[in-house]
This record gives sequence, structure tokens and C-alpha cells, in this order.
Amino acid sequence: MDIGTITLLMVAAIGILLMMGLPLAFVTGIVAVTAGLLQFGAPSLFLIASRTYSFVNEYVLVAVPMFILMASILERSGVARDLYRAMHVLAGGLRGGLAVQTMIVAIIMAAMTGIIGGEIVLLGLIALPQMLNRQYDRKLAIGTICAGGSLGTMIPPSIVLIIYGLTANVPIGDLFIATIVPGLMLASIYIGYILIRCYLNPSLGPAASLEERQMPLREKLRLLKGIALPMLVAVWVLGSIYGGIASVSEAAGMGVAGALLSAAVRQELNWPMLRDALFQTMNTVGMLLWLTFGANALIGVYNLMGGTRFVGGLITGLPFGPLGIVLVMMLILIVLGMFMDWIGICLLTMPIFVPVIVSLGFDPVWFGILFCMNMQVSYITPPFGPAAFYLKGVAPPEISLQDIFSALWPFICLQLLGLTIVLLFPEVALWLPTMFYD
Repeated sequence: MDIGTITLLMVAAIGILLMMGLPLAFVTGIVAVTAGLLQFGAPSLFLIASRTYSFVNEYVLVAVPMFILMASILERSGVARDLYRAMHVLAGGLRGGLAVQTMIVAIIMAAMTGIIGGEIVLLGLIALPQMLNRQYDRKLAIGTICAGGSLGTMIPPSIVLIIYGLTANVPIGDLFIATIVPGLMLASIYIGYILIRCYLNPSLGPAASLEERQMPLREKLRLLKGIALPMLVAVWVLGSIYGGIASVSEAAGMGVAGALLSAAVRQELNWPMLRDALFQTMNTVGMLLWLTFGANALIGVYNLMGGTRFVGGLITGLPFGPLGIVLVMMLILIVLGMFMDWIGICLLTMPIFVPVIVSLGFDPVWFGILFCMNMQVSYITPPFGPAAFYLKGVAPPEISLQDIFSALWPFICLQLLGLTIVLLFPEVALWLPTMFYD
């Protein structure tokens, strides 16, 4: 049987099993083992075991549970609540100030945690009621929370970047440096959109009341004091990576220690909080590992069949120039993002796409930033945008899932604008790493 037919059969099998409701991790594993046994017999099982062991034996993978645990501790110690209150009193009389401060809080939380779901849930619990109570436009409030929360894919320490770096064999430190400018650029685009809309139509985002703006200075300083140490943790972690003091894995461990110290100073460190944080970490890491096992098994068997060369040949054979081929890859990722989790997309496509990117003369670090921006689009894109479901879980009952998705379209367009800028002007992502290493 030729590789083209095998590819179609494997894709069809994955689609059928997913529609039957099986988890993606088990689907990829089942297809990999079945295809391997049919094509190569029992020896294929040794290949699958070897690939799985090689991947999980990567030392840098230790950073994933450490960053997730750091995020869980910071979330449960009340950092987001105090951070939001502190930003709120500093927003002043700016039209749309509450939405702007929500976006800034999202950026800071992304730098602290790199976990998207938790950010959206926290902002949904804290920021959404505040904006609705102050007569903010419902769609603007929903879009701000979902788009701001999804910045966790871009702002380091991003778990998306770590998994991409492991899969594509790209230095994670380079990815962290390269994503700073695109991430802040995208956040600036969001803030600019909010300010322009609220300037043109003040009713969309009324300014804070005079009473709120006249809070005593001592109270404002007290609020800022509560978030000083957690902010220092984020600076500590990222600064140690960029300064060459610690590796990504070592910095992640330092981040956990800093998060524990922060919770202790805030008098939030107790066994129930720590237990819940550990449980969340184990659940998340378990899901990541099972997805990794299945995707690695599938890619290993498919590579042995010559599948990577086949797909790479199809892509490079397209009647487009190099940039056109990258655009086709982006379209494929956008379509996959409507139906699949980013982890599965990364593990299934990057082993095929990245060698093609390198052969075309492009920088895999730049492509990694494009991938992360693409996955950010997938977080808010219907029909299965996770951000919408995260927010729906904590939103008032009168806000339907349809209301949430309808509010996200302007921000999807803004994300595509940011993606296009980085696609057409790679130096947006690459100039900072170049300056850093020069």
C-alpha cells in the first residue's frame, strides 16, 4: 500500500475515533499501534516505547510541572484578586480604563504563570462582574477577558513555547526572548482597540467614579504592597533565564520556591491550598504526558513509513513561493485549531512543518512565534474555542455561549492582524534575540 493511501486511512481513522468521543491521546496511540503492527509487526512496539522514553527523558521537560505548580500556587494565594484591585484604583478616569486594566492584569498574570485557563477563569470571576456592574458593554467586556487571558500562549513562561521547543528541537530561551515583542505588540493592539472604541462611544466603557478615584494614598499603597512579592517572583524567574543565571528548568524550580514564599508572606500558605495546587498540577501534567505519548508514537510510526517526507514533498511542491507555503501552513493550523487542542496540533504537525521551514531558509524560532500566535487564535475561535468555555463556566447565567462567541470576532480579527504583521515582518520577532546575543 502506498504512503498516500496510508495517510488517508490514518487521517480517516483519527477523525472517526474522535467523533466517537475518544480522547485525542488514546486516539493517536490506538492509530499508531494499529498502523505499526499492520505495517511492521511486533518490532514497531519497540520503536514506540523508545520514542516515548526519549521524549520524557528530556531534562527541560521538568519545567512544565514546575511552571504549572507555580501558577496554581499564585492563583490560589489571592494574587490575581489583589492585582486587579490595585490596578483598578490606578485606572483613574480613563474611558475604558477598567477594560484596559483587565488587559494589563492579564499580561502580568501571563508573565507569572503561562497558564491560560486559570487566567480566564480568574478574570471572569473578578473582572467581568466589575465591568458589567459599571455598565460596560457586554461584548467588549467578554472579548477583553477572553483575548487577554489567551495572551498566556505568547508571554513567557509559556507552556506552548516549551512544548514547541521540545518538539522542534529549538532552544526554549530563544523562544522566550523572541516572543516578548510580538506578545506586547498584540496586547498593545488590544488596548488601542479598546481605547479607540471607548473614545468614539463613551457608553461602551464609562470612566471610574469620583469616589473610587479619591481612595486615600495609604490604601493604594497597601494594595500595591500585596502584589509586590508575586511580581518579584515573575521578574526573578524570567530575569534568571534571560540573564543566563539559570536554565529554564532551574528557573521553574526557583519560581515554585518564590511562589511558596509569596503565599507564606501573604499568610495564604496552608495545606488545603497546597493540596489543591498539587492536584491541579498532576491533572494537567498527566493530560500533557498522555497526549505526548500518543502523538510521539504516531509520528514515530508515520516517519518510519516515510510519511514525513511524503507530506513535506506535498507542501514544498505547492505552486507558491516560500512565503506562500508558510501561509498555507498557517491556514492548516487555523483549521486544525477549530477542532483540536494545541498540544495535539503541535506534536502532530511540527515534526513535519519545521523541517520544511528550515529547508526553505526560514528561522524555526520565528515559526515558533507564528505557531503560538496561531494557537492563540484557536483559543477563541468557534466552535470549540476553549476560552469561551472557560468563561462560560463562571459567567452569569444570562450570558450564553453564543453571546461569548459573538463577542470574540473583533478580537479574532485583531489576532489575525498581529499574526500577519509577524508573518510579513519576521524582524518583529527576531530583532530582540539578535540584539540579545550580539
